[in-house]
Order: sequence, then C-alpha cells, then structure tokens
Amino acid sequence: MARIETTHHHGSHRPLIWSADEATPPVKVDAIIVPTARPVAYLKEAATAALSLGCPLVTLHSRRWTSASAAAAYLEPAVDLIAIDVPDAARLRLPELETSRLLAGTIFERRTDLSTKRNLALVLSHKLRWKRIIFLDDDIRVPDPGDLSRAAGLLDAHTAVGLGIAGFPDNSVVCHAFRAVGGSQETFIGGGALAVAMKRNRSFFPNIYNDDWLFVLDAGKRLQSVASVGQVLQYPYDPYRVERARAEEFGDVLAEGIFWLLDQGKPASDGDLAHWRDFLEHRRRFIEQVRSMVESQTDIDSTVRTRMEEALTAALGRCACITEELCDAYMKALAADQDRWQRHIHRIWRQPVQSREEALKSLTVRGETPLTWYTTKTPVREPSAARRRRPLTAPMPPWRPIRAGELQVTIPSSPLALEPSGLTAAKPVSPLLPRTGVPVSHATHALVTAQIALACQQRSDGDGEGRPSQLGHPLPQGVAMRYQIRLISSRRPRLAATGVTERRRG
Repeated sequence: MARIETTHHHGSHRPLIWSADEATPPVKVDAIIVPTARPVAYLKEAATAALSLGCPLVTLHSRRWTSASAAAAYLEPAVDLIAIDVPDAARLRLPELETSRLLAGTIFERRTDLSTKRNLALVLSHKLRWKRIIFLDDDIRVPDPGDLSRAAGLLDAHTAVGLGIAGFPDNSVVCHAFRAVGGSQETFIGGGALAVAMKRNRSFFPNIYNDDWLFVLDAGKRLQSVASVGQVLQYPYDPYRVERARAEEFGDVLAEGIFWLLDQGKPASDGDLAHWRDFLEHRRRFIEQVRSMVESQTDIDSTVRTRMEEALTAALGRCACITEELCDAYMKALAADQDRWQRHIHRIWRQPVQSREEALKSLTVRGETPLTWYTTKTPVREPSAARRRRPLTAPMPPWRPIRAGELQVTIPSSPLALEPSGLTAAKPVSPLLPRTGVPVSHATHALVTAQIALACQQRSDGDGEGRPSQLGHPLPQGVAMRYQIRLISSRRPRLAATGVTERRRG
C-alpha cells in the first residue's frame, strides 16, 4: 500500500547520508559510551558489545534508577568499565553555551541531562586522546557488535557514522502519529547508535530535543560528512505522552526546519526570518493534518486514538508559542557555540596527555567536589610519587580504633607499617603484600587480622547487608577493597580504606 505524502513535511532525509555496504572493513573502537538513567540491567547489551570489541565501556549515570556503584557491581569484572555519576552541569568543566542560556527559565528549556552526559563524554574522550568512539543509548540492542566496528572503519572519511535503527521507530511524537495513520515516515541516524571521529568533529550536543541532528550539523553551512552502515534495534517505548510532545516540539521544529533547507540543496545559513516564518506555518498545518487523520481512523483502538489526539494537541499548542525570531536567534547561538566549543577542545589538546584518573578528576570545576567514579582497570603507570598520592574514588572514612574483643588474632608489637603498592583489578589477589624487609610471618598475621577486622567492622557498623556504613557508596557482596594497615601498638591496629575498586568475583 502506498504511503501518504504531504507538502507540509519531509518524511525522509536519507538522501543526505552516504550509505556504505556491509563489506566495510572493521577497525578498533576506542570506547563505547552509554548515557543512562535506567536500571543497570539495561547496560548488559553495551557491555557485551564492549567485551566483543575489546574496548572500554563508559557509563554515565544520574537520576533515581541508576548509579556508578550499581553498574560496577552488576557488570562482569572482565568489562573495562568507567562508570561515572554525573552531577549538575554547573559543577562540570564544560563551556557556558549561549544556546542553553537562551532557553533557560522558559517553557522550551530541556529538563533532562542527556546532552550534558554526551558532552562530558566528548571532553573525556579528548583528554584520553581517543580517536573513534561509539555512542549507544541504553535502550538499544546490538545484534552484531561487528557493525559498530564497521561504523568506526568509516570514520577516516566521515565525521560521524550512524547505524540504521530498526525495531521500534525512533521518531518524535508527531512523526510517530503520522506513520501510524499511513504517512510516509522514515528514521534518520542519531545519537542512539553513532560513531564519532574525535579529531574531525567540531560540534557538541546542544541541550534540546534532536541534539544529535544538530550535532552533525555545521550550523553556518551544511551537514558534516555523515554515513550509515549496519543496524541496531530500538526497544519499544510509549511515544504518545503529552509532556513528551511538548518537550520535543521546539527541537523538532529546529531540526526539521534546517533539514528542509538541506533537502533542497540549500545551506543552513539560508534559515533567515522569512524561512522560519514559512516553515512554522508548514509545521502547524502538518500537525493539524495528522490530528485530522487520527480522528478519522476507525481501526485504531479508541484509547490509543485518544492519547494520540491529546499528544498532537499538546504539540500544536507548543508550536504556537514558537516564533521565527526565536528560531533565528537559536541557530545564530548554535553557530557561536560551535566556535566556543572548538576553542575549548583546542585548549584540551594543548595540555599533556592525562591518565584515566587524572582525566576524570579534571572534569569538575576547580573547588567543586570531584566526580564519583568506578573503574575496573589499573590506570596508566605513573611516577612512584604520583602512585602514592593516587586520587580517591570514594570518600575516606575517619580512623576508628578496633574495639576490645573484635580481634581474635593478636599481632606482635612492631614499628613497621605494611602498605600495599597498588591493586590490579583483573587478579583476585589480596593487595596486602609484604614489602621488602618485612618478614613473611608479619605479612601473614597482618592479612589474617585485616580480614577479621573488616568482617567485624561490617557486622558492627554496617547496614545488615555486609556493607560498611561509613563509605560514601554502598558496597555489594564480592567487592574487593584495599586497606592500609598501620601497626601502632602491641594489639590495637587501626584500619582505613585508601581507595575503592569495585568488581564482582565469578
């Protein structure tokens, strides 16, 4: 059956993308990056892909359903994981963007932190000198991880390469409704599955719906060089929600309005006041047309039809609030922000290459509380002085003497101190190794004592689940910690955490 076309909407922008064949040679992926707000079980697909490709997995967490510590506890210890709890954007060392300031405090301000997470991942990737990264949403399935590697293989010639999204269509509320009533509507590449060439890209993700479309846009000119290869699957979601329709409308207007020009071979700079005035009229007529088509449908469940009508009415109401002046001002701000972002990235590249921990620590504004993160791999080797002063990934609890009766094994008096020289997360070996000059018997006694002291401290201070209450983040069963034992008196050692590396033992 022929699909319905309309003069008020372009249902496809596929001709703007170069489509590669499946013979594209695969190359190494430097990292898979997943912004997430869902439970950690949604990370399993990306973790499997990261293991298959032998690359790090970066997970960026916020909201009530997820955390970096939960991800570190849930995922296999073989995963090279960097899990980060993302705070408010004001604490992060990111450029202040005119596009965000323009919408701040208005009905068009976006209330999610998806763009912040993606931009933070871009900065981290530049600091670590990663060349090819893959953005994956947490509701995306990857049937063939090799498709990610093939997408990365095209980045020598393209700035970004998207994977085709099958399964549930990845469209806005209005476009979903248009397809549901027989409209000709396709999907476009997006941040749900997107390979990015870090050295070629000059853009960022603005805090707006369709931020991924604007990310691949040179705001003053045309689309950056983009391609498509392979396929992933989108999990189903509920598209017909009133709040969703309102939140999407401004970003949908901007993206569709610019791509309306690109489809005709015109540059983005042709988006002047006259263009936006005409396009806004097309947009309103398009939504009214789709709503009329929905009302006339008899083969759609009445409950679903009602929800579709309500969502389209909400989108139409929000569209009526958008002016051509706002669209024009936003696109000018986007062009200015791309220049501002590029200057920020150039400053990063003028700095020395940082280790993983140094890069993570530098992501927050000076004077702000550092990020909380968990990693399962030992960082790049540093000078010995730096290793002795390695930054913490969790707050250090205060020293607490062991109470009488807690220790069942005594330790001979000794002025010596045992300090671990490091921790290798890939090997489940105790980090309490004897240093040169320390008798083996002393090390053995210290190790046994540390294990008993830890167990007693968890029973007496914990929350009933074997997790010390003094730590800033709950530690699930099987977490490996390293401790520093200081022998300060004949039978009264004191115990303190000097760092946390979370991992599950098989």
